[in-house]
Amino acid sequence: MTLAIDLLNPLESSEKRSHKLKRLVQSPNSFFMDVKCPGCFQITTVFSHAQTVVQCSGCATILSQPTGGKARLTEGCSFRRKQN
Repeated sequence: MTLAIDLLNPLESSEKRSHKLKRLVQSPNSFFMDVKCPGCFQITTVFSHAQTVVQCSGCATILSQPTGGKARLTEGCSFRRKQN
């Protein structure tokens, strides 16, 4: 009897959909990112699941607003996921 799926080598798409504790190797869904302000082009580090409003330290514009899960970036902000 063979299984329809390979349990030792799961597909990357199915690993992303599964819960963070039920993956083959546990990993968090959250991350830090560098957000560039659209007004003054200053870079600020923001947590992906931030629970407070994040403002630019240079021009005081709002960079991200909290939602129930991930923080929502303001229109025009660009971001880059930080490496370890």
